Amino acid sequence: MAFSTSSATNRHLLHRLITIRTFVDAKVKWVRDPYLDTAVQKEKNLKPLLSLKTLILSQPSKTLPISAAAAHKQHLNLPTTALKFVQMYPSIFQVIQPTKPLSLPHVKLTPQALTVHKEETQVLKSSIHRKDAAERLAKLLMLTRARRLPLGVIDKFKFDLGLPHNYILNLLSDFPDYFQICSMNCKDSNGCEVLALELISWRDELAVSAMEKREMGMNVSHERKRGRPIAFPMRLPNGFDLEKKVKNWVDEWQKLPYISPYEDGFHLSPNSDQAEKWTVAVLHELLHLLVSKKTEKENVFCLGDHLGFGVRFKKALVHHPGIFYVSNKNSTQTVVLRESYRKDFLVEKHPMMGMRHRYIYLMNKPVKRSKSDRGRMDEH
Repeated sequence: MAFSTSSATNRHLLHRLITIRTFVDAKVKWVRDPYLDTAVQKEKNLKPLLSLKTLILSQPSKTLPISAAAAHKQHLNLPTTALKFVQMYPSIFQVIQPTKPLSLPHVKLTPQALTVHKEETQVLKSSIHRKDAAERLAKLLMLTRARRLPLGVIDKFKFDLGLPHNYILNLLSDFPDYFQICSMNCKDSNGCEVLALELISWRDELAVSAMEKREMGMNVSHERKRGRPIAFPMRLPNGFDLEKKVKNWVDEWQKLPYISPYEDGFHLSPNSDQAEKWTVAVLHELLHLLVSKKTEKENVFCLGDHLGFGVRFKKALVHHPGIFYVSNKNSTQTVVLRESYRKDFLVEKHPMMGMRHRYIYLMNKPVKRSKSDRGRMDEH
């Protein structure tokens, strides 16, 4: 690895860091970051809301019986009853009573929500977005040694990658030279064959990480200098102070050679500091691929198991609070890439995040209703 030092002492220290574990015996405390918590809190109930929206619009009448929404409560991951959920967001959903006697109430989208949906559809259909989504998906597969992942694992990241709701039918068919469906040659708990998405061939032009692009000044035509000690951006919240011995370790750890997440680093001693820097590189790139630069911790660990990292992702999150933040908001744990946010705002807003914030605006927009309207809603 191309890492030059000027003294035998430093060379010895570097070799020691690469081959053995030197992380200090100190507890790295978790400190709440109110800005990043707010960034996570903003999206509360957004995923189930968009899932319900998709279900409603899949109906020929563009309306859905409340009873049908209730039947899909678990699949939609609704936090409360279907009726209460749609009533929570009157700027998105409208409950209507069919004119036929004994008919059950239905739900449809408001004109405002339909307008946002149409604009969102245009974004999803654009060639720029479709190519971007395909490349994000390809890069995710390139993080694996086998260049394939079970469809169930990809589904966990579908929302975070900004993929279309039915990406298998609505995206993959446009990129036959990228992807193919294959079998994992195993069965799930129900005895069904596990299917996977496979990248047909390795793509060198995509095998450049966000860290490497930044180091090259976004000019990917420049030749990458492998083994450079690229340091990860560190952003700690106010009031967070690392113990001196932890800070000293981090400073030395940052000087280690950067190994691309698209290279195979499993030859490294798994408990070495160099292996941990490669692990952090993989986790950093994963979060950078996501349109919101965050995802549920459960998703991270699930993918880590498939990538072969086991507990190494867990240790990376604990050891590097200046790179990753774990929020406990919305009744789950969400891993956030710190450098991607200034306070509670994304530094680079992906077009899909722009559309999602339009929905969030409507979710928080109050609607004035007459007393008679409120009475009819309560009766339902």
